[in-house]
Amino acid sequence: MTNLQIFLDIATEAALAAGAVLQGYLGKLEDAIIEKGRPGDLVTAADKAAEVVILDILRRHFPEHSILAEESGKLGNQDNEFLWAIDPLDGTTNYAHQYPFFAVSIGLLINGVAQVGVIYDPFHDELFRGATDLGATLNRRPIKVSQTAELSKSLLVTGFAYDRRETSDNNYAEFCHLTHLTQGVRRSGSASLDLAHVACGRLDGYWERGLSPWDITAGIILLQEAGGKVTAYDRTPLKIESGRILATNGHIHHSLSQELQQVPPLSSWG
Repeated sequence: MTNLQIFLDIATEAALAAGAVLQGYLGKLEDAIIEKGRPGDLVTAADKAAEVVILDILRRHFPEHSILAEESGKLGNQDNEFLWAIDPLDGTTNYAHQYPFFAVSIGLLINGVAQVGVIYDPFHDELFRGATDLGATLNRRPIKVSQTAELSKSLLVTGFAYDRRETSDNNYAEFCHLTHLTQGVRRSGSASLDLAHVACGRLDGYWERGLSPWDITAGIILLQEAGGKVTAYDRTPLKIESGRILATNGHIHHSLSQELQQVPPLSSWG
């Protein structure tokens, strides 16, 4: 097996184990939900327990690798060429309300480039996996992006950052603008699953801002291996640390990028 296949298999082991933890806590949190500082930015006992399981597995197999985890932050030597970006519970607000749209996301960056990704939706038992030159799968079956070629016939998805109440740098205007131009725009509450659903053809495109590397690393490689395209809003190469992403089936990428760059200000929407 190649190293990437080994990394993929271990990430899968960790994602499935964390998913089992999330299933065990679902609906049983009671008062074990707190805000991390900003309104709506939640963390639960399930987030923390799932992350512990993931860290244990990754450290056991790859003790020299560095880690960037949502709850634990930076761990290990951050100059190492291997960096695991981990979100043990992407969609915490959904999870806390028992809304069935959340996932475990584990991605591996090698020299800053996304190379391995596993996203596991434990509620629906859907396992998305991808790695460079190894393809992308859903429950071990190959997936590919949609063939929708016109923005007017597309179904998009986005999300809103936790600081949307405090900053004008949000995507409310983009949401309104693109809702008028497409067959619809969804807001799911889980960036990793948004990317996974574009990868398997359920959605045609996704954009968002205010993201962290653990939100999107796994989804980036998954989508690319499924035939999709990932860039910055203006179609320049994506910088993961920028927190902004444009991800599509490739066919609508240019037109979606153009629209994002000429959205009227929110104040003009009356």
